[in-house]
Amino acid sequence: MFSIIHSASVYGVDGKSISVEVDISSGLPQISIVGLPDPAVRESVERVRAALKNSGFTFPLDRITVNLAPADLRKEGTAFDLAIAAGILTASGQISAAPFEKTLLIGELSLNGKVRPVPGVLAMLEQAKRIGFERILLPSGNVKEAVWISDMELFALNHLNELDLFKRKQEGWNHIRVPRDNMIEFGSAITQAALDANNENGDFGDVIGQHQAKRAMLIAAAGKHNILLTGPPGTGKTMMIRRLPGILPLLTEQEALEVTKIYSVAGKLLEGSQDLITQAPFRAPHHTISAGGLIGGGAIPKPGEVTLAHRGILFLDELPEFPRQVLEVMRQPLEDRIVTISRAKAVFQFPAHIMLAASLNPCPCGYLGHEYGDKRCTCGSAMISRYRSKISGPLLDRIDLQLEVPRPIALEQPSASPSLTSHQMRQMVIHARAFRLARMGNKSVSPITELTGAALRQSIDIMPDAISLLDHAFDALGISMRAYDRILKLARTIADLEARDLVQAEHIAEAIQFRGLDKTVF
Repeated sequence: MFSIIHSASVYGVDGKSISVEVDISSGLPQISIVGLPDPAVRESVERVRAALKNSGFTFPLDRITVNLAPADLRKEGTAFDLAIAAGILTASGQISAAPFEKTLLIGELSLNGKVRPVPGVLAMLEQAKRIGFERILLPSGNVKEAVWISDMELFALNHLNELDLFKRKQEGWNHIRVPRDNMIEFGSAITQAALDANNENGDFGDVIGQHQAKRAMLIAAAGKHNILLTGPPGTGKTMMIRRLPGILPLLTEQEALEVTKIYSVAGKLLEGSQDLITQAPFRAPHHTISAGGLIGGGAIPKPGEVTLAHRGILFLDELPEFPRQVLEVMRQPLEDRIVTISRAKAVFQFPAHIMLAASLNPCPCGYLGHEYGDKRCTCGSAMISRYRSKISGPLLDRIDLQLEVPRPIALEQPSASPSLTSHQMRQMVIHARAFRLARMGNKSVSPITELTGAALRQSIDIMPDAISLLDHAFDALGISMRAYDRILKLARTIADLEARDLVQAEHIAEAIQFRGLDKTVF
């Protein structure tokens, strides 16, 4: 007796179709799973045995062989439990195999037969739709994320005994389809207002002074530029960066699907709400993180913090406290917007369209060049050199905005001009991005930060005096060609904020002043 049931797994951040082949033959009662299963898959034998018994089915007392094909790919996770159980039931003739044609089964089984949710469902369903599956049987706990994949029939299962249509008197499985009209309206005024209300990290309107730093934050958000703040302790570097998500617009629907798929694969949606993620992610790993934790790793690599920050912000607080070898792995993702991890049998690629935000002190004690009152730098030259050597020149070269955040001389008086709020800044960011899209003819084009070489120069209309100023800065500051291009991108974003078609010399000048570390030896 032989049966094939279709299931799926996750490799990297993409789904992979897996065929669960079950053969039952006469012999000593035993069950074996082949096809490079990991311990979680091998342990499914006991889960399936108990679930079948406690759901009113009979576990065959024969020789059972389960093959997970293709057999040369390592399988991990618990998503095959439901398919293995269905394969045993159809192969032993306890239920009909006909309903499972062109049907994908995903789910973990508890010992009493309850179907539990699994991570990575969104990625699995995308792959299933791509290769032509018509129906999906999945746990009820995964329905909220699954409904975003259109043109497929979804059936939610709560218990293993729901597989048997005869016992259900042919009423069929529990069909689920949530109307898209009832879901989030992207960019709606209601949702934007909710974003204001849920800003957990505070409002830029509460920040006293630091107008240049807030201007830098506005530019970074409008053009998705990397930003680095340096200055003594207590000047508000961390506070302002943590307010940065509050001025970012909501993700587009395509971006939200990408981010939700990543979090689903990483198992971050299993607790709490599983609705689509519509706000840009903000990740702030501790400086003790490993290189694998930052960019991803494992026998079958899983997403790291860089990928979890996709379409959002990766915040590295106290940058020199991170090990140098950890920081250096950031160089390729910042340039290529993708993380590539090679293994013996496969190469995995994770998306990494991130905005890097970082902060640092000028020295270990933090007061070098910023002495005031009884605060004096106590660091020796060797200590300062060792501290600064954690950050390489090539990494700094990839950061567009580099500026110093000084200690405010005096608190602003109530009569001073009111500071921009996060809501006002976000509206300016939205208008700048809309102007850029209109300027490019409403085409689906890459953000300015992702363009290089000829494509970059063709996308920027610039005045001759602005080019002359940029060329002069190139010679005077000794900047690299990468920094040259990044200044050009920064100037284009500043022009977009002012709704200007041409990049002027004033835009180039402002962009140059935000390359603070190009003008000093660091």
